[in-house]
Amino acid sequence: MNRFLKNFIGMFFGFFIVNTCFALEVGNPAPLFSLKNQEGKIISLQENKDKLWTVVYFYPKAGTPGCTTQACAFRDSIKIIKSKGAIVYGVSTDSVASLKEFYEKHKLTFDLLSDEDAKIAKAYGTKMAVLTMSKRITFIIDDKLVIRSIDENVDPALDAKKVADKISELRSIK
Repeated sequence: MNRFLKNFIGMFFGFFIVNTCFALEVGNPAPLFSLKNQEGKIISLQENKDKLWTVVYFYPKAGTPGCTTQACAFRDSIKIIKSKGAIVYGVSTDSVASLKEFYEKHKLTFDLLSDEDAKIAKAYGTKMAVLTMSKRITFIIDDKLVIRSIDENVDPALDAKKVADKISELRSIK
């Protein structure tokens, strides 16, 4: 590949993808949100306070191969995650209608949340520059609504298992 093409590709991806610096860190309070799920019902993070740990995974677009793999992995692991006292929310900038179609097509068993204006993606530092889409990043939030884990290097196929293991680890040291 010639040098010009390499430089162009590097600049292109650098322009469209925000660098991996986060305003949020482990130990910070999680930004609160109230978003519509695939049925149009408002789901609020605040409702989990003093009750459940929360997994909030951001993903770019429902129906794409990586997002489908990740959602199905969470679907297949949801009983294990729930047994650890946690709930899962998948968050994207897709519309409620798109999320409903994706949810039903793949027989998902956890809520998908619509962040159409990307305000929550911005609050969590996952929004891509220029595009109204989120990067693939997973947060684990404890029952006091404090961020306990941020995973920027998400493998869609392994995220659910990694999350289940991480929750066990975090709960044992809390």
